[in-house]
Amino acid sequence: MGFRLAVLNPAGRDHEQYFGENRRAQSNEHAPVNFHAYAACTQGAVFRDTKRAIASEWPVLLLLRGDFRASERALAEVTQSKRKIMVALKETGAHQIAQQLSDPARFARFVKIARKTDGCIASTPEAAELFRWFRGDTTEFIPTPYPIEDQNWNCTVENRSGIFVGTREFTVPSRNHLAGLLAAKKLSDATKEPVTVFNFDGRRGEKLISEISFRKIRVLDERMSYRGYLGEVARHKIVFQLDRSRVPGQVAGDALLCRSVCVGGDGAIERIAFPETSGEKRTGTELGEIARRLLTNDEERRAVAERATRIATDKLSFRAGRETLARFFSRCGR
Repeated sequence: MGFRLAVLNPAGRDHEQYFGENRRAQSNEHAPVNFHAYAACTQGAVFRDTKRAIASEWPVLLLLRGDFRASERALAEVTQSKRKIMVALKETGAHQIAQQLSDPARFARFVKIARKTDGCIASTPEAAELFRWFRGDTTEFIPTPYPIEDQNWNCTVENRSGIFVGTREFTVPSRNHLAGLLAAKKLSDATKEPVTVFNFDGRRGEKLISEISFRKIRVLDERMSYRGYLGEVARHKIVFQLDRSRVPGQVAGDALLCRSVCVGGDGAIERIAFPETSGEKRTGTELGEIARRLLTNDEERRAVAERATRIATDKLSFRAGRETLARFFSRCGR
């Protein structure tokens, strides 16, 4: 393989991790999703130590996080080494970008970093628009890829039932978690399908969920491995949410690995892989009707899932991600 990528998250919490072909992630390792997927699709690695990333002799994708100070120091080191370097915002939901850049000093640091790199990579179209203000055509929207073509990550199961609620944050307004739960209850009442939801808000979340009076609900409150989580997703007929956060779209990506259907949400992955069922330009009422139809029509649901898999294989697979990254790094910078 000619192109391999070093994803650098300076002073981050994730351990250094290398990715190989058809290699299953160990229990203590990060799955090849989110920003790790940019490294995984090129059989590269994720680093938190700048010198280690430089020593790989691979081009670098620098993640911008926190107050951007550590990212700025890492940029100076990598630039001095003459290694090609691109940057990406690590948190790219619309609300997250607003929170990060509302501080004048942090915004100034962001602009300075963006202008000093070889180019910018955005995991959402909205983040790409932001970068283009400062970098123009040396910005590329590259959705986070998923290992669709790797059978190690094909988590499909037979005999599905129920509705899996994709959101879990009551306190983030754009997540619309409460509205999503209310819509899920309506769907459950109409179709007799059970509902599953994660709750990490303790007693407060328990009380809110109990007040909705679901006909039948499973509330999961323990953290689990990514594969364990995918197993939960795969048991259900659909993944449902009303998220309006403009995130990269991991919930939809999870549904793709399970060969399932994601209804609602306006993340980048939803908009690409699930154009028939995403929340883009659809009301809650419209999404509820789509979800009800898919819950009661197995043939239509399977057809939507198959179309999503074909789209993902073409546009979101590791092959597609690797080719796009290689072309962009070749076109830009040193």
